[in-house]
Amino acid sequence: MSWPGWWQQTRAWPTRLLSPLGRAVCSIARQRRRQFEQAFMPTLPTAVIVVVGNVTVGGSGKTPLIMRLGEALAQAGIAYGIVSRGYGGKAADYPLAVRADCDPGVCGDEPCLLARRLGVPVVVAPQRMAAVAHLLQTHPQVQVILSDDGLQHFALPRDLAVVVADGQRGFGNGHCLPAGPLREPLAVLDTVDFRLCNGVSEDPRLVDWPVMRLQPQYWVNPQGEQQPLTAFCNRPVNALAGIGNPQRFFDQLVALGIRPLRTWALPDHAAPALIEKTVAEGGIWLMTEKDAIKCPDRDNVWALVVRPQLPSAWLNAWLDAVKTRLKVKYES
Repeated sequence: MSWPGWWQQTRAWPTRLLSPLGRAVCSIARQRRRQFEQAFMPTLPTAVIVVVGNVTVGGSGKTPLIMRLGEALAQAGIAYGIVSRGYGGKAADYPLAVRADCDPGVCGDEPCLLARRLGVPVVVAPQRMAAVAHLLQTHPQVQVILSDDGLQHFALPRDLAVVVADGQRGFGNGHCLPAGPLREPLAVLDTVDFRLCNGVSEDPRLVDWPVMRLQPQYWVNPQGEQQPLTAFCNRPVNALAGIGNPQRFFDQLVALGIRPLRTWALPDHAAPALIEKTVAEGGIWLMTEKDAIKCPDRDNVWALVVRPQLPSAWLNAWLDAVKTRLKVKYES
């Protein structure tokens, strides 16, 4: 869902007009969460489930964070897999096991990227418990399951919940949809186990949060050829971004000394046909990895590979929490 500018303004007329609906959405979300917490007691599977989500619509850096957490698990010798809703994909049947060569138009762009980058089991399904069950049935060695999004998917039990917020946008005007960007009231933040802010934020509600920084690494094209970060400085290039916050990517380019001739902000999870139509105009196109996997045959496309930098104390605390829950689960 796009993020209109007035979501950053508490007194904008659309906010005032829609605030009754926003209060209703907040109330319904609060009631749903309370009902599941009190009445819905799902049986946790043998694996530890970690939900990585956010409380606002749009991207906040969940997928890069999933990659970094996966790396930490692998380095610790912990077998893991990933489940996702597979937003943007149109598979004929679910659950769907995502292979590295999966068409992102079928499985979704983020699951496709995760499968290619990490080489671990990835399963998508609108009902995430179905994805979890399928993953554990086909890969019983998996000890930890990372859920890409799903904080508001209450039917999915979780051992740990991680919330990541977009530092640029913060929590906007603090209203629930459609008056603002919140999926549910901010009170839910008191119930999660770990918090992260994607980039330094001026939002007073985020100033004390640990900061995650997306550190650019290099450029890569669909054929796997790599170029250094300076490769496109002072060159005529174009840029597009079909992510939750396209401006974050465009700001990264400026920070790298790259000033595109044109920038195209596409909808999050933009359809492959839309990206293909855009880059077919010719010239060099710079984009995110999530966008680049949708045009695998183009030689004029270059994706920026980023790696999240996390505070070491935060990452160690998260990994210790996972190990503690693994110990409890396997002892029981």
